[in-house]
Amino acid sequence: MALLRSHSSASSGMGVGGECKETFLELQRKKTYRYVVFKIDEKKKEVVVEKTGGATESYDDFIASLPENDCRYAIYDFDFVTEENCQKSKIFFVAWSPAVSRIRAKMLYATSKERFRRELDGVHYEIQATDPSEVDIDILRERAH
Repeated sequence: MALLRSHSSASSGMGVGGECKETFLELQRKKTYRYVVFKIDEKKKEVVVEKTGGATESYDDFIASLPENDCRYAIYDFDFVTEENCQKSKIFFVAWSPAVSRIRAKMLYATSKERFRRELDGVHYEIQATDPSEVDIDILRERAH
């Protein structure tokens, strides 16, 4: 399957693999996935899908899929019930950058983030996280309400 290449920005030069947008739309519109983890493929110079979590996977599964010592971008579809008892869902973009990551990785993810994030139309909230406590489920609950 051929990947579509977006025009890269002068600042980071990172392209976005066509599968990234397609996978995001499947999460957003069809609820095929609970989460998607993206990584920068330094050889291809583009962001690619690393892992998807099925609709039945838990938040713990999502957190477990983020590497302890490397950066990632991730999308999580957070389902919740409002005080009016309505079922809702909000899409969170997570910029995962653990303190122990390589400096080069942190810089690469930081400079490519805005451009990649713009490709994913329909994200409600963004979270920057350097350790699991910053992506605790309670933080998502607070932000979503």
